[in-house]
Amino acid sequence: MIQLSLYGTLGCHLCDAALAELQPLASSVQVTQVDIADSNELMERYQLRIPVLQRADNGAELDWPFDLAALMDWLADCLREEG
Repeated sequence: MIQLSLYGTLGCHLCDAALAELQPLASSVQVTQVDIADSNELMERYQLRIPVLQRADNGAELDWPFDLAALMDWLADCLREEG
């Protein structure tokens, strides 16, 4: 299972759109939502970028906007391993 964090905040319609893009990968991807409003550090880092996906395996980040094709490219190495 591919572990991802989705940095966003409550009421973020773009964050909802990002989650929708991840739906076709639900059997391969586990997403933990992180509310940046809970941390000054996260607010400084992400407030102008949300939503942002981060991979647990290598820390790589993918900023919005992205679609399923971009997600597949970004996760290609992991998806090959998942088979």
